[in-house]
Amino acid sequence: MSRSVRPAPGAAALLALTLPLALGACGAGIGVHGTPGGSGVRDPYFPKAGNGGYHVTHYALTLSYDPGGRHLTGQAVITARATRALSAFDLDFAGLRVESVSVDGSRARWNRAGQELTVRPHDDLARGGTFSTTVRYSGTPQTLTDPDGSKEGWLPTADGALALGEPVGSMAWFPGNDHPSDKASYDITVTVPKGLQAVSNGELRSETTKGDRTTFSWHTAEPMASYLATVAIGHFDITRTTGPHGLPVYIAVDPTQSKASQEVLAKLPGIIQWEEDNFGPYPFSSTGAIVDRPDDAGYALETQNRPVFPGAPETGTLVHELAHEWYGDSATPRSWQDMWLNEGFATYAEWLWEEDHGGDTCQQTFTALYDGTYGLDDPNSIWAFPPAKPSGAAHISDHPVYERGAMVLHKIRQTVGDDRFHAIVQGWAAAHRHGTVDTAEFTAYVEKMAPGKDFGEIWKDWLYGDGKPARP
Repeated sequence: MSRSVRPAPGAAALLALTLPLALGACGAGIGVHGTPGGSGVRDPYFPKAGNGGYHVTHYALTLSYDPGGRHLTGQAVITARATRALSAFDLDFAGLRVESVSVDGSRARWNRAGQELTVRPHDDLARGGTFSTTVRYSGTPQTLTDPDGSKEGWLPTADGALALGEPVGSMAWFPGNDHPSDKASYDITVTVPKGLQAVSNGELRSETTKGDRTTFSWHTAEPMASYLATVAIGHFDITRTTGPHGLPVYIAVDPTQSKASQEVLAKLPGIIQWEEDNFGPYPFSSTGAIVDRPDDAGYALETQNRPVFPGAPETGTLVHELAHEWYGDSATPRSWQDMWLNEGFATYAEWLWEEDHGGDTCQQTFTALYDGTYGLDDPNSIWAFPPAKPSGAAHISDHPVYERGAMVLHKIRQTVGDDRFHAIVQGWAAAHRHGTVDTAEFTAYVEKMAPGKDFGEIWKDWLYGDGKPARP
């Protein structure tokens, strides 16, 4: 379900751009007759998420945060390419006050309705043209509640804040095309009171102090979905090391968690090496972790380059979140219905790690899940719905997506054998490096990689079927 763009009210102020256009070429042109872009991309679980008519190529976010007053000031410069001629387009943006909007150096009219910020540029935008939108905003960013009850968006912490975006939380702290189908590079610059730190995705380009404020500038060159962007503000113990083939490792740990995290985080370079052996070359230019306090967030999240953990993680959780760098962060789901392609792979990575490090084999884990002896609070919960068809937005992170998704992968392994399975999981990650994927593409890829094998029962009963399949 999608909403049409509402026209800007006549009383909307015309606001001027005060910074020069920094990126891209003008997409406007005389004689261009555009139509409004869509408000939403018809995601089956989050129909309001994302927007039609353009593809973002780069976000330049300049933020300043005062933890004491919980006040955020921001400027977002969004470089995009019009996929059709546009008279207006939408950005996803919730809560914060918009102060001005401009497109390609010219004032733009705008209005808001819910999470939709509708922008009407001075001139229509030509199809295929690149354009740059600058939005200035401020206020107290919101903490959003997901359909499953978890918190995302901008989460205040004891000494700062933590921004988390899955599935639609990034719109609480910057305007954008908030859907995993649209990925872009990022520059995130954050200014905070001197003595605090601001950690984000990618690589730290600079850290400068002027007076009583310190500015941290982070750069992410590889495409990133908006839900994977993060900012962690507070006091952190910082460790800079290197991993396999000189890969930069940047780890930020809340001082209250440093001692408890030390042993497990020391395994991080070795886990990356093990995952490269299993999944192929690491897809990004740096790695690491952010460990905040246990009560700052109720879950770990695979934020790109640098997963976030609520307190010291267990080894299996670290393996899981780092595996997402291949499956979810690099090969990103095209819609939230394809969430199992993230979580099934990352869960199976945990099984493989256990198998390779003296724990249960993947077959033993599979059997325990099927027989109800795995240890889930409700052993029947994994049969509540099929992995590829979650029963609603509130259930995209439920057990069928994780454990039953991993069971699908194990069934494929049983069918093709270890060597071919290894080729499939590596090849899938390589073929869709920095791209977007869906379930139909995955099943077609598996069939292509294992000609002559029959996957009909796996797809019908395990991936798409309702209820518990017959005993394998």
